[in-house]
Amino acid sequence: MMKKKELTSNQLIEAAFELIAQHGIEKTSLAMISTKVGITKPSIYYHFASKEELIDRIFEYSLGDYHFDHFVQMDEYNEQNFAEKLYQAGLKMFPEKDEVYLRVLKEFMSYAVRNEKYLKRIAKFEQEFIEGLQELLQKGADLGVVKPQNIAAKAHMLAIVIDGIQDSIVMQIPFKTDYKDIWREAVNSVLTKT
Repeated sequence: MMKKKELTSNQLIEAAFELIAQHGIEKTSLAMISTKVGITKPSIYYHFASKEELIDRIFEYSLGDYHFDHFVQMDEYNEQNFAEKLYQAGLKMFPEKDEVYLRVLKEFMSYAVRNEKYLKRIAKFEQEFIEGLQELLQKGADLGVVKPQNIAAKAHMLAIVIDGIQDSIVMQIPFKTDYKDIWREAVNSVLTKT
C-alpha cells in the first residue's frame, strides 16, 4: 500500500476519472477509488474533504481549459484570415480525446441534468461561448466579412452547431457526414463571401 504522503491528489483524480468512465459518477465510490490506488478509504480524506470535492476537481480536470478565449484570440482576427481562423477555432472545440475522456464527458452531461450545480456550471460555459461568438461576429461585421444582420442569432446558431457536434462526438454517434464539413457550412453561412 502507498503511504498517503506518497500519493498525490492528481493520482486520485486520475484513478477516479478512470472509474467514473467505467461505472459513472454515482456508482463510483470512495472505496473503489481507494482500492484502485492501494490506500485505505480514510486516506482519501487527506486529499479531499468529500466525494463531492473530488468530483468537483474531476470536473475542473475535464473541462478546466474549456473557455472561449482558450480557443479564440480576438486580436488575431483580421479581414484576410477571419473565415479560416473561425473554422479552425471551431475544430479545436470538438473533443478528440480518448474514449475514456469521452465517457467521462458524457457522464458529466448526464449528471448535470440531475445536479443543478453542474447544470449551472455548464450553462455558464455555454453563455460565455455565446457572448464570445457574438463579440467575434460583431468584429467580423465591422471588418465587412460577416453579414451584419442578426449577429446575436448567428452567434447562437454557431453555438448550437458546436454543441450538437460535441454532443454527437461525446455520445459516440456516428456521423453520416463529416462533422468538419458541417462546421464549414455553418461558418460559411455567416460570412459575406464564401
